[in-house]
Amino acid sequence: MNQYVIAIDQGTTSSRAIVFDHAGNIVSTGQMEHEQIFPQAGWVEHNPAEIWDNVREVIGSALSKASLTRHDIAAVGITNQRETAVVWDRNTGEPVYNAIVWQDTRTQPIVDELAADGGVERFKEKVGLPLATYFSGTKIKWILDNVEGARAKAEAGDLIFGNTDAWVLWNLTGGPDGGVHATDVTNASRTMFMDLETLQWDQDILDVFGVPASMMPAILSSSEVYGQVHSSQLLREVPVSGILGDQQAATFGQAAFQPGEAKNTYGTGCFLIFNTGEEIVHSKNGLLTTLGYKLGDAKPHYALEGSIAVTGSLIQWLRDNLGMISTAPEVETLAAAVKDNGGVYIVPAFSGLFAPYWRADARGAIVGLTRFANKGHIARAALEATAFQTREVLDAVNADSGVPLSELKVDGGMVANEALMQFQADILGVPVVRPKVVETTALGAAYAAGLAVGFWKDLGELSANWGEDKRWEPQLPVEEQERQLRLWKKAVTKSMDWVDEDVK
Repeated sequence: MNQYVIAIDQGTTSSRAIVFDHAGNIVSTGQMEHEQIFPQAGWVEHNPAEIWDNVREVIGSALSKASLTRHDIAAVGITNQRETAVVWDRNTGEPVYNAIVWQDTRTQPIVDELAADGGVERFKEKVGLPLATYFSGTKIKWILDNVEGARAKAEAGDLIFGNTDAWVLWNLTGGPDGGVHATDVTNASRTMFMDLETLQWDQDILDVFGVPASMMPAILSSSEVYGQVHSSQLLREVPVSGILGDQQAATFGQAAFQPGEAKNTYGTGCFLIFNTGEEIVHSKNGLLTTLGYKLGDAKPHYALEGSIAVTGSLIQWLRDNLGMISTAPEVETLAAAVKDNGGVYIVPAFSGLFAPYWRADARGAIVGLTRFANKGHIARAALEATAFQTREVLDAVNADSGVPLSELKVDGGMVANEALMQFQADILGVPVVRPKVVETTALGAAYAAGLAVGFWKDLGELSANWGEDKRWEPQLPVEEQERQLRLWKKAVTKSMDWVDEDVK
């Protein structure tokens, strides 16, 4: 009985439920993709009702594949796409609008308006984040300003907000029938509204944005019992006891618990997190200051983060928009057909440039094209774009921390791509290390949930579960590494200053 922990991983393109055993091994998985909704250029939405339906479906799938029932599950953990904002009616459970996804750029006018008084770093000292379309705060304001009747209902106390972790938690624990409206510190730190020191919502900033405090979920730790699954659900009466935003969850799953440890997750976007321990480090090099985790009543751990908007989604773009490949793994085959990128560089600034530039005026660019260039060169340039962007973020981490990383732990879907991992080691000049369990995001959420109920006793036990699968050593001569970086940085400059007032 109670031999397993289940993690719900509510991601950007799909929702998954993964069952883990005590050794941190995957027992079974259920997964369903949800629709990516693009109402117009720069807008990205998800249907919250579809996401919740899929979450219930994947829980059932994961349990049935392993012939398990709720009696076998000790705890439920949740991890999620951060910054994706859902606003819903607390009385009916109905969303007032689609979820506005973290990649969405429609709120740039709101950013510009708020930055007119104090610049984009107006709130950064307090919340660790620059004003940007990326974070939840501007999305909530957009919904209140643009959905008919939303502001009046919010001010009457009828509307509530959450990133998708809070949406899943609320529904899982009962929805309108007593659902728990809460989030953890890592998700709260991605809204622009949480004070990094007090770990509370900042009333002054809420007032500036025009967001009623009554909409906001309770801020709790990343590992404690929030409530039990509602009696109407398959996992009824199982405690929900862990929440971590997806990148923090991946860091936790990599057992990067100590200051100076870091990981890079290769998913829809790419996110490098560097643990700074109990110290709040304010970046001078374009990184975000964020919460790493908080276990129960213990002190919070902070982190520096380099967020890259487009990595895996660039491969999806080659597949879905251009039809260059029919499945994502084919990009590696295409890239292997050429010996180098043929002078082609792709800067995938589809949502502007994130870390370390934070340039909303940038847009995607393919540069260096000649008649020599073919599909192989473009495929290779797409893979290399991920590695180049990671190098720039790692340079910023090294500058901020003063302690150069000696190796990089990696995880996420793209780490199966051997060519990418080798080029990543080459362009970084340090070894790249892949763990045995690469589903570290879900594993981190499972760990947080299991710790809260005593399924695992301490961090040492979790560290003992981590094992190395493969290591890539740098092989590129320094001169060639420097040449490629110089050309990459030149390519980045070509993507900037593209958006004028009349550019949609």
